[in-house]
Amino acid sequence: MGRVQGKVVIVTGAASNPGLGHSAALSLAREGARLVVTDVDAAGAKRCADEIRNAGGEAISLPQDVTDEAAWKQVMATTVETFGRLDVLVNNAGIAVLKPLDQLTLEDFNRQIAVNLTSVFLGCKYAAVEMRKTGGGSLINLSSVAGLVGISTCVAYGASKGGVRLMSKSLAAELGKDGIRCNSVHPGVIWTNMQAGAGGGSRDNADALAAGLAIRRVGEPKDIANCILYLASDESDYVTGAEFTVDGGMTAT
Repeated sequence: MGRVQGKVVIVTGAASNPGLGHSAALSLAREGARLVVTDVDAAGAKRCADEIRNAGGEAISLPQDVTDEAAWKQVMATTVETFGRLDVLVNNAGIAVLKPLDQLTLEDFNRQIAVNLTSVFLGCKYAAVEMRKTGGGSLINLSSVAGLVGISTCVAYGASKGGVRLMSKSLAAELGKDGIRCNSVHPGVIWTNMQAGAGGGSRDNADALAAGLAIRRVGEPKDIANCILYLASDESDYVTGAEFTVDGGMTAT
């Protein structure tokens, strides 16, 4: 217990359960973090914060459209007003637009980039302002295995997640002098509501994918939460500009 004791953490996209943001928020709270959980689904974000508080932790929830610059400024202001600082940002919010090229519209592509990539830029930009005031912090950006290798129907999704990967490295190079670390996390087949939606709601499709992995099982949100917890903690204070692939060996061969 206490691996992130007292740290103030924002987790975006924390409403969906099972989901990566929800699991990360609960794991961080169990280890002593004070949470700001946000989502465009305000009711879902509130449920996540309530769950943390009911377990004895500290959390507030805020509605947030991560593509809205003004909303980012308000989230930062409320975070500092409530907890006095910001130590960690987990840029988790995202969507998956998975279509063959001939069915992918420009509107689809632009929406995918806005939610998955532009939002990370905005979050890091305004988080860095607050982190500089207190001597540093940790930016944790959720990418994907689709940001590492080409996957059919992932033209827009892969572009957004590949952008997150390289943006994170550039931010690490730029912000290190300010004590700010930046790393990306690349999940594989993880059983979440998003994965269920991509597979038509059936776990059978995910299990079929997992059968070919080195670790022959579908990942669980806690597998990603454990990686996020490490990057949020001082255990990783010499780690920046790195990419953490948590995929059961999916990209190993």
